[in-house]
Amino acid sequence: MLRFITAGESHGQALIAWVSGLPAGVPVDVEFVQRELHRRQLGYGRGARQRIEKDTPEFLSGVRHGKTIGAPIAIRIENRDWTNWEKALPVEDTDGADAAQRPLTAPRPGHADLAGALKFNFRDARYVLERASARETAARVAAGSLAKLLLREFEAAVLSHTIAVGHTRVERDVTWEEIETACDNLESPLRCVDAAAEAQMKAEVDQVLRAGDSVGGIFEVVAHGIPPGLGSHAQWDEKLDARLARALMSIQAVKAVEIGTGVANATSYGSGVQDEIRYDQTAKRFARSSNRAGGLEGGITNGQDVVLRGYLKPISTLRRPLLTADLKTKEAVKAAYERSDVCVVPAAGVVGESMAALELAVAFIDKFGGDSLDEMRRNFEGYQKQLDQF
Repeated sequence: MLRFITAGESHGQALIAWVSGLPAGVPVDVEFVQRELHRRQLGYGRGARQRIEKDTPEFLSGVRHGKTIGAPIAIRIENRDWTNWEKALPVEDTDGADAAQRPLTAPRPGHADLAGALKFNFRDARYVLERASARETAARVAAGSLAKLLLREFEAAVLSHTIAVGHTRVERDVTWEEIETACDNLESPLRCVDAAAEAQMKAEVDQVLRAGDSVGGIFEVVAHGIPPGLGSHAQWDEKLDARLARALMSIQAVKAVEIGTGVANATSYGSGVQDEIRYDQTAKRFARSSNRAGGLEGGITNGQDVVLRGYLKPISTLRRPLLTADLKTKEAVKAAYERSDVCVVPAAGVVGESMAALELAVAFIDKFGGDSLDEMRRNFEGYQKQLDQF
């Protein structure tokens, strides 16, 4: 079974991604992993932290001679900002360390500060925010890039684009080719396929920056080339749509997830929502007239693109802070300000890609098995023949 975990704090020595369960023989393109990490750092409205960190993956185990070996993979990503925090967050408690601490006693509304402090009985929320920080998602992207490399072996890919920032939204349908083009263009400020909408999005980011505020939005993740039959209807926790929804909801600041056109479907009639079925004799596959279901029916992929949307609230850290109560004195104060971003929708989309890729890779391995890539490919090809002969 494919599993991954992350470790590390925002201003600690490093982040760690640990991945176990990838079959042996998967080619690992380190430059691809590096590019994925770089994509996470891009986007109009990002903060100064992205100019400090280089996010270079250091493979510690599980990859030799450019391929996975069936052993757990550990990736280290250095936090260059650690040099500015080493005295404030030392591993060992030394004499005089208290004087160098940077306590946070004014919890930020919308962040994990207060809830975490209450949970762990901290009068200082520093340890909570260090782990709750979205800096942790760099490790997720490193893990997700490995899942993408596995999916690539089966001609499947996962990409994302921005469909809304603040009050500006792309309302038209978007093609896979448009998404590919937007993702290939690393100079795109918000990774939006519509130039006019992107210009309006930039204007919204500029507006909230001047106001000392922040802005949220919506990113769309699309998985292309996914075969039918991944996931299961048999048990609640085997439904792939539920697993994908959980994966996207786990991303910091994501407060809602949509599959296909689920939100609009809820206020429509059934005759206008279902995707009618036909058979394509040339492709030897069943097809549908639309994709309102987002490529998932009954918790199982149906062969269409898997379409997911993450609804991202505005970042909780504001340069114009909100009111809060001090953890120690209980007095009304202004919330603490930690160096932060103004808009992270494109970056969250890259994280969404990684989380979706990881869940889809789990589903691939569950379906096709195999200790090696060659064995997994044989099983996959056998399934393709089964579909051809259906």
